[in-house]
Amino acid sequence: MASNAAPLGTLPSGIGIFTCLPDIFYLPELVFGGLVWILVASSLVVPANPQGWVMFVSVFCFVVTFLWMVLFACGAHHNKPGWAAADFVYHGIAAFFYLSASVALARVTIEMKDGSIFLNYQLDISAVVFSYVATLLYFVHTILSAIRWKSF
Repeated sequence: MASNAAPLGTLPSGIGIFTCLPDIFYLPELVFGGLVWILVASSLVVPANPQGWVMFVSVFCFVVTFLWMVLFACGAHHNKPGWAAADFVYHGIAAFFYLSASVALARVTIEMKDGSIFLNYQLDISAVVFSYVATLLYFVHTILSAIRWKSF
C-alpha cells in the first residue's frame, strides 16, 4: 500500500502539504484563526487594549500562515533544513502569541459577564474557544515541526 506522507527528512511541496504531518494543520489553523478574527471584529471592543492584541495576533497569524502555506506549496523551500527550522520557529512564536491572546480574551470575557450585551458576551465566548483551539493547533504543529527539523 502506497503512503501519501512525506518522509520525515523532507519538506513537502505542491498538494503534498495537505497530506502529511505537520503541514496538514495549515488549513485548520487558517479556519480557526479566521473565526477568531471574525468573532472579535464583530463584537463590542471594550476594553480596546486586550481586544486589539487579539485582533493583531489573529490577523498576523492568518496572513503569515497563508503566505507560509503558499511558499511551501510552491516549493520555495527547495527541501533545505533551514526552512524546517524556520517552520518550527514561526509556529512556536504563533503558538505563544495565540496563548497570550487567548488568556487576555478570556479575562476580558469573564469581566464582561454581568454588565454587557448578551450577544457580545456570546461572541466573545466563541472567540475564546476558537482562540484556544487555534493555540492547540499551532502548538501541535510546533511539536511536529521540531521532530521534522531534528530528522534532517
